Amino acid sequence: MWGLFLLFHVYIYIYIYIYIYIYIYINVTRSLLDDINTKQLKWYEHVQRMEEGRLPKQAMKWSPPGRRKQGRPKLIWVEGIRGLMGEKGLVEEDWNDRDEWTKKSL
Repeated sequence: MWGLFLLFHVYIYIYIYIYIYIYIYINVTRSLLDDINTKQLKWYEHVQRMEEGRLPKQAMKWSPPGRRKQGRPKLIWVEGIRGLMGEKGLVEEDWNDRDEWTKKSL
């Protein structure tokens, strides 16, 4: 029993050591989640700049007809983007100024 316990701890220490070594070796400065959020904001800006007739813009503005199911409403992508914009200090019309949007979204 104790042998498995000690072996498990040895594996954990080896895993942590390798993780830290790779983290320092690659010189990671941002998390993967930060990169995903930045790409989502860039895509949102890109779609907002499109003409009204384009399919991605129509898909972003589309809402399904009818009623939603009972219970807690599910978070849609645009609501998540608006929350992320609030965290970064962006306003809905900031996408008009590309340089300002890029500075704030990074």
